[in-house]
Amino acid sequence: MKFLFDLFPVILFFLAFKLSEAQPQAALDFIGQILAPIGLGAAITAAQAPILVATVVVIVATALQIAWVWLRHGKVDKMLWVSLVLVVFFGGLTLIFHDETFIKWKPTVLYWIFAGVLLVSATLLKKNLIRQMLEAQVQLPEPIWQRLNLAWVGFFALLGALNLVIAFGLNLPTNVWVNFKLFGSMGLMFVFILAQGIYLQKHIDVEDK
Repeated sequence: MKFLFDLFPVILFFLAFKLSEAQPQAALDFIGQILAPIGLGAAITAAQAPILVATVVVIVATALQIAWVWLRHGKVDKMLWVSLVLVVFFGGLTLIFHDETFIKWKPTVLYWIFAGVLLVSATLLKKNLIRQMLEAQVQLPEPIWQRLNLAWVGFFALLGALNLVIAFGLNLPTNVWVNFKLFGSMGLMFVFILAQGIYLQKHIDVEDK
């Protein structure tokens, strides 16, 4: 359930884009009504409408997600705040300039921030954040924790680069990137976590012995 909750904004982004793509005129009318009061509703084409509608939806969904976490737990994880700032910033630029380039950059920047935080915390601050998150559930030797942290750094760095390739490098239509944003990124993360579990199981067994 938590996994689905974390994906809440991405799932709504995907659904909003697909529904708008199927009914471009309705999407155009909707986004025009949303942006017209702030002077941004002019010169939008039907082709631009789906990504603009999806951008509005993901901004609102991310804000609602944080509001719910705040009301439920009284605090919000720092990375959720970072995600909100990025989606408002890049999403806002997308809406202002009617240009999908900005929202396509958002996942890459977020992934690279994740990678940078993990790397800087481990090398400069001597804090292994992966260990802090997992050591209550599993006990591992220090070298394994270091490898695990570096593995996550590499994974997020590569995922950010792959997002750019799908978004800009192969001249693919926007709907392919939208599909990758939900299914590709999450699928790769699932495979990575599964491989990580298999790798850790071997070391957990050794520790138990």
